Amino acid sequence: MVIDSHNHVNYHGYDADALVAEMDGYGIDVTWLLTWYLPPSEDVPGTHGAFSPTSFRPDGTHAGATLPELLAARDRHPSRFVAGYCPCPHEGSAPALFQAAYDNHGVRVCGEWSYRMLLDDPRGIELFRKAGELGCPVVLHIDAPYLSDAAGRLVYQPHWYGGDMGALERALIACPETVFVGHAPGFWRYISGGAEHDTATYPAGPIVPGGRLFDLLDAHENLWADLSAGSGLTALSRDVDHAREFILRHATRLLYGRDAHGNDLREFLDALDLPADVLSLLLCENAARLVSTP
Repeated sequence: MVIDSHNHVNYHGYDADALVAEMDGYGIDVTWLLTWYLPPSEDVPGTHGAFSPTSFRPDGTHAGATLPELLAARDRHPSRFVAGYCPCPHEGSAPALFQAAYDNHGVRVCGEWSYRMLLDDPRGIELFRKAGELGCPVVLHIDAPYLSDAAGRLVYQPHWYGGDMGALERALIACPETVFVGHAPGFWRYISGGAEHDTATYPAGPIVPGGRLFDLLDAHENLWADLSAGSGLTALSRDVDHAREFILRHATRLLYGRDAHGNDLREFLDALDLPADVLSLLLCENAARLVSTP
């Protein structure tokens, strides 16, 4: 079995049927479908064309990937999709909303979390604790609030999510019963030392010692990571020898996921010539430990 632990429906033109057809073509049995909700105050115009036009609001902002369309896809293909949902903590009672989604709609993943607030904000912590109480992993999209420019000055990034690794660590400590799955450029940049001074959103080049990600994974058993999207694949492919070492070291807490279309990550993993038991952990067993398959 192969489980894609991170994807969206009605994303880049793939409705539920098209997504299942693609899954069949790549040998993917089950996909975790996640919401990617954008509050009006956090609208990202550059992403409008990626999502369904039915989710535009009257004010011209776009809600992103929403729970109703996700549930419609899951109900159309109940044996192929696991439902994920992450309510916005600054719009209301996120823990109660997640509980209702769990009870009424069979949601089993809290994700994708992608909000412009620090991960250890009390409103977020309450949501994360509720997810942990229900045994649901939390998938985190993290983008850095600041990047250095060529002169070493910190430049504010308007579309940031979660804060830095300090905020992540405080959330890990505050919610020891919750499994957090790290994802996105602001997370994966810390696979290498010097991330705080790298000017690129997607850092390149050889991995150097001192990556904060290693310390966090070693210190906190409730931190996992998914390898999805350009962020995960870039972090691995920038230094192939290091990628294999990293995967072998943390194999029991890494998840195969795509967050996109195509088969690039699977082809990269296959080229690493990983032991069969390690590849099985990435492709299926780890995800199945977190969430029961349909």
